[in-house]
Amino acid sequence: MPFTRRSFIKSTASALALPSLYMAHSSFAQSSEWKTYEITTAIKIDASNQKVLAWLPLPLITNTDYFKTLSINTDGNASRTSIFKTPTGDTQMLQAQWDGSDSTCNLSTTFVVTTRERNNVFNAADKTLLLNKEERKFWLRSTEFLPTDGIVLSTAKNIMQSLPKTANEIEKAKAIYNWVVENTFRSPTTKGCGIGDVKFMLETNNLGGKCADINAVFVALARSAGIPARDVYGIRINDSARGYKSLGRSGDISKAQHCRAEFFANGYGWIAVDPADVRKVILEEPTNLTINDPKVIAIRDYLFGNWEMNWMAYNYGHDIVLPNSALGNKGKINFLMYPQAETKEGRLDSLDPANFSYKISSKLLA
Repeated sequence: MPFTRRSFIKSTASALALPSLYMAHSSFAQSSEWKTYEITTAIKIDASNQKVLAWLPLPLITNTDYFKTLSINTDGNASRTSIFKTPTGDTQMLQAQWDGSDSTCNLSTTFVVTTRERNNVFNAADKTLLLNKEERKFWLRSTEFLPTDGIVLSTAKNIMQSLPKTANEIEKAKAIYNWVVENTFRSPTTKGCGIGDVKFMLETNNLGGKCADINAVFVALARSAGIPARDVYGIRINDSARGYKSLGRSGDISKAQHCRAEFFANGYGWIAVDPADVRKVILEEPTNLTINDPKVIAIRDYLFGNWEMNWMAYNYGHDIVLPNSALGNKGKINFLMYPQAETKEGRLDSLDPANFSYKISSKLLA
């Protein structure tokens, strides 16, 4: 679906609907109120008389029971803009091209989205909440950055040894969640959100990192244990209402990207988890709390089955080749959570918004 300058798309979910492989399945508490936000990403690239390419992540492809995209508006002086969907269909992006006729390349996208608290229900199974064979295979697959063999598989087997053979998917996932919380740590020196190289982390026994590292460990271990799982890449869009200063951001959210995770349990659907934010609380609330601190115990319990939805979801994608990039497969990125751009000098640093010159802002509308 091409974008033109000043184009506007309503009812995004229906216009960009995907087959059942990507639809939401969940047992969800329908009690919280929806909140509506406006999120704007604006980039400005000084690149006179040269061709420039840029890629901006768009919101989650399909609506869910906790997140909906109401509209997408784009503006700027790009010579061509279009929506691109990755071959796996789990990630979409806005691609912009400039032909060199402008001295400055400008592009902005504004999303209006609505969210509500996500609280999975474990007390009553719904037999209709199942993955079909194609879906299950897809969310169990091994990828370059999410391997499910070798040390990942052996680690998952070691975790499962403590459980009875009758353990269900929720009990297995909880054991993996606890292992990740207890064995990883948040490293403040890690750039951005990390890179999610699970094999390297386990082989070197260096389990420090940020959300894309720590939650990737959960996803890879869960898949190795036969539990469908996925990362969900997104960005914080409001302050936390739960009393955790480190778990929210509003206004200028250019550096507020955050990855979460989900696993699927038959009868209960996709279940929210976030072990990385448990480690973030330990490090930053206010600093170096113990794992037995009441604030840590509370958030550890909450983040198995719940998400505070002061956060916007982008996609589930891994191992992404940016379309039309001059770098081709060599420019593959682990995930798309930051704006990306290329000039004749090469790929701009997506983790440096000041020098890349982009800004992401969030505003609560209602």
